[in-house]
Amino acid sequence: MASTQQLKSRIRSVKSTKQITKAMQMVAASKMRRAQDATKASAPYERAANELLSYLNSQGVTTYHKWFEERPIKSRMIIVIASDKGLAGAFNANVLKAYVSNLKSDDTDKVANKTIAVGRKASAFVTRIKDTEVVGTYEDLPDHPEGSQFHAILNTAKDAFEAHEVDAVDVIYTKFVSSITQEARVARLFPAGFSEVPVSSFVRDAVYEPSVEAVLDDVAYRLIGSRLFQALLDSRASEHSMRMLAMKNATDNATDLVDDLTLEMNKARQGAITQELAEISGGAEAMK
Repeated sequence: MASTQQLKSRIRSVKSTKQITKAMQMVAASKMRRAQDATKASAPYERAANELLSYLNSQGVTTYHKWFEERPIKSRMIIVIASDKGLAGAFNANVLKAYVSNLKSDDTDKVANKTIAVGRKASAFVTRIKDTEVVGTYEDLPDHPEGSQFHAILNTAKDAFEAHEVDAVDVIYTKFVSSITQEARVARLFPAGFSEVPVSSFVRDAVYEPSVEAVLDDVAYRLIGSRLFQALLDSRASEHSMRMLAMKNATDNATDLVDDLTLEMNKARQGAITQELAEISGGAEAMK
């Protein structure tokens, strides 16, 4: 059995770790709420874009558009989104497992692939895989990735699809379902797609300037961008959520460990007291 001093030292160490995990849990909870609000805020934009594309599709202008072109997939680009930091439970493991599964599927189907890695964990992982062409790595993206890095990712994918270097572009990310449920998913960016929705009279009767084709280019680009943006937001919300749960579990485990160590220390102290009393009693008996 460990000595009382050793147990006291361990209890202080565990309590110190508990303070850190508790603080990280609170920070992650705050960031998760902000990320969740940002995820919900972008939904109306995507609905409006789907409505406009539904109308343009009814006019036949999307049929031969370069971004909507369906062709046999001989090569595809995968954008895999992970985190820059660890201590987020199974967040990175789940999305990287889905990425490896897609690589194996491409290998079976004789489909060549290129990879764009988002996040330090994804970058470190994809560079260790043999025979994988990495065309870009992006790290330290902000919680609202609307700057040059975001457009660099989107334009790299767009240019590769337009140039027929790849026949499809998919993004592998973690969908934020709820604070306790997150799922690794695959979403297609190119060729562009959209959900058919009812078209309001406001959209149907609008005048499109300078032309319907020019409006389609702009709307399609923004819709594809919003899907990538949504995937990044979902991944960030999922990361914070899973880190919050991981830190909560660590805090709870630290509490249980402190209780167990305190109980062990009390037993050790009681044993020492009992031993001392026995020694005193023995000494007194010996002096009689």
